[in-house]
Amino acid sequence: MKQKYVSPLSERYASKEMQHIFSPDMKFKTWRKLWIALAETEYELGLSENGKPVITLEQIEELKAFQNDINYDVAKKREKLVRHDVMSHVYAYGKQCPGAAGIIHLGATSCYVGDNTDVIIMTEAMKLVRKKLLNVINELSKFAMKYKDLPTLAFTHFQPAQPTTVGKRATLWLEDLMLDLSDLEYMLSQQKLLGSKGTTGTQASFLELFNGDHETIRKIDGMIAEKMGFKECYPVSGQTYSRKVDSRVLNVLSGIAQSAHKFSNDIRLLQHLKEIEEPFEKNQIGSSAMAYKRNPMRSERIASLANYVMVDALNPAITAATQWFERTLDDSANKRISVPEAFLAVDGILDLYLNVVDGLVVYDKVIYQRFMKEIPFMATENIMMDAVKRGGNRQELHEKIREHSMAAGAVVKQEGKENDLVDRIANDPAFGMTKDMIEDILEPKNFVGRAPQQTEEFITEVVNPVLVKNSNLLGLTAEINV
Repeated sequence: MKQKYVSPLSERYASKEMQHIFSPDMKFKTWRKLWIALAETEYELGLSENGKPVITLEQIEELKAFQNDINYDVAKKREKLVRHDVMSHVYAYGKQCPGAAGIIHLGATSCYVGDNTDVIIMTEAMKLVRKKLLNVINELSKFAMKYKDLPTLAFTHFQPAQPTTVGKRATLWLEDLMLDLSDLEYMLSQQKLLGSKGTTGTQASFLELFNGDHETIRKIDGMIAEKMGFKECYPVSGQTYSRKVDSRVLNVLSGIAQSAHKFSNDIRLLQHLKEIEEPFEKNQIGSSAMAYKRNPMRSERIASLANYVMVDALNPAITAATQWFERTLDDSANKRISVPEAFLAVDGILDLYLNVVDGLVVYDKVIYQRFMKEIPFMATENIMMDAVKRGGNRQELHEKIREHSMAAGAVVKQEGKENDLVDRIANDPAFGMTKDMIEDILEPKNFVGRAPQQTEEFITEVVNPVLVKNSNLLGLTAEINV
């Protein structure tokens, strides 16, 4: 048994893929890639002193040889001495590459590797979130199409309302996710590197290195961005990129959490109604005390993690708001926790969401039974209009239906008996209708409006084009640890 705290995000909730993206190994290997990109850029721009190149191809090749072979023990020992993680890794890299030791990190600040790496890692994490989000959308769209014609009571204020279909309800969950996907793709399109701006963002160190050659210095950031797979760097900065970047990214994750939470609420309520249940495995235990229970633990976990993400999104907002001038260091500890944990939690949420949707159980007979208990009240307008066509007086029939409805409601609520409104109307000669005639009016599909058509149109016209475009990312299955 481990003797120190281990985050549940890594032990229980987040996938190995997302954990790898935020791993120390990913971070420090990216640092080395950035140091190579900087050295290559300075070499290609002709950095020299007294006509002699400051950086050689041999030095760059030496750096590349140890790019992924990090001597962590040396860096760790050095950090205990100097209390500076970046300089400890510069030192360790230099120990492996003695010929290039003098040109590692040349002209840069700690934020060159720190901030650029943060952007790179967040971008990779957003790509994984996008992949999982698309897979949830894909499975949910299949569910919506499968049940687009199945009538069910809709609810407003959690009171029975005009019917919809099971599939149409699923499109409401889908629409939220499509909005999240749009926000996520926008943020991905906006990602830029910090580049190499120097201690206060002025590139003064590079101006000195390149003897005041502004035109050459203007090329540095673009070349670094291209080498690291980005289109551009932020045009201006202090020592760091604006901390609003972190806030914007976590706002997108918060949006996904909000959508997932809403879905989980609906599933938990539907499971209470015994209409739809999340998957429940053969040997799963629902309660330690009540053996018969089938608790919606996956949906509850979605809600729990979503609450965390929504609150966590406040962290970078507060950090961005309280930065001083060109930089302070009160962002660092917060960033190390809040950003990775938001991604790890959303990763867990999407795995759970996918798992739940993939195994949803629909009890159509229960849905029909509840539908038929309530529909007589909702069908009274239709019944009245039919009776008017048969010669009845609209005003008189309206009052009679009101009286019969109140009496039937009392039977249901006060006596606990079945809704007898149909029998009451059939036995009232003023309506001139038999019970069979009334029950024909109560056919469920007559009350769902355009719900089936809306579902099919939304999936076909809005969702499917996105899924087809991203078909290479589909086909994931979610593994739930506990």
